[in-house]
Amino acid sequence: MVNNQATSGLDSLTKGGSDGILTLRVATTEHSSSSSADQRSGAWFEESSAHPKSENTVTYLEAITQALRDELSCDPRVVLLGEDIGAMGGAFRVTRGLFEEFGEDRVIDTPMCEAGIVGMAIGLAVSGFRPIVELQFADFISCAYDMLVNEAAKLHYRFGVSVPLVIRCPSGAGVGAGPFHSQSPEGVFSHIPGLKVVCPGTVQDAYGLLRAAVADSNPVLYFEHKALYRSLAEPLDPSLESPGIGMAVVRRRGSRLTLITYGSLLRTCIQVADEFAAQGTPVTVVDLRSLQPLDKASLVAAVAETGRAVIVHEDTLTYGVGAEVAAVLAESAFFNLDAPIRRVAPPDCPVPTAKVLEEAFLPQIETIRGVVAECLNL
Repeated sequence: MVNNQATSGLDSLTKGGSDGILTLRVATTEHSSSSSADQRSGAWFEESSAHPKSENTVTYLEAITQALRDELSCDPRVVLLGEDIGAMGGAFRVTRGLFEEFGEDRVIDTPMCEAGIVGMAIGLAVSGFRPIVELQFADFISCAYDMLVNEAAKLHYRFGVSVPLVIRCPSGAGVGAGPFHSQSPEGVFSHIPGLKVVCPGTVQDAYGLLRAAVADSNPVLYFEHKALYRSLAEPLDPSLESPGIGMAVVRRRGSRLTLITYGSLLRTCIQVADEFAAQGTPVTVVDLRSLQPLDKASLVAAVAETGRAVIVHEDTLTYGVGAEVAAVLAESAFFNLDAPIRRVAPPDCPVPTAKVLEEAFLPQIETIRGVVAECLNL
């Protein structure tokens, strides 16, 4: 991607010579976002790929944009940083319109260097600003691992300073993006003391958790799922107070089994629960929302009521979030269990590019339904 801050002087750069290549690349970027990329992924870039929504609903993407706009409007300390988030509006158009509304001092296009972006944001955070970084793809967070793990996560422990930093991480598979643009690395960073990790799975949480993350005095990794951007449309009430970071929410309540999930698989688990409820087998669905801190009390209480637990997530199986949740339940709800704890997650391999393989990689409703039935001895 081209840094769009450099495009303000394009007229003077297109008078011949090799500078014309820059113009071509900018034009190619804009063109591909509405043509071949849409055809390949279905819902990455433009509103034309959105699923139909009613007048009273907004998309997951629009909720994130609204949260960013509201934070920029109400707090002059909030600044946005990221690659192509300015005039281009971001790779997924989440920041579209914010550059024109708030200017280049508040919506800052950065060089293509994740370590540098996060390093700058850390400096801003400890200097009194409240920076929000877009990493474009969550996969690229590996480039900023040192800055996040060895700097941002430890500054309060070392020096007692606050680090009010938010890292937006567009994550997840289901859009045909292949192994380098489809990962779900939230479990890796949930393991790091000093970092908070949230994964919204509803439109209301996409808005509320982002605003809660900006208000927090700690570094917060905000994993927004790419496949939900334009496929999920629900009512949004900006005045509704968010339960906050560290609080799970019960989305369905039943007595026979507890489904525990978060993010993109929340809708699938709710669908499974509704199917079983229609058959006379009520199932609880717990939306974790926050992976670090983890709402252990709500998890234990929900499983104690049903006696059975199935944990579902998109991150790969081994050493994943489900392993930690299972350990918590084994330690604190063991004598309430009537069946072994089950996990449903992708295999330990990179995310495939081919659609049929990607579908086989991701937990499907049939698989979740089957595991629930086995756990219930149905």
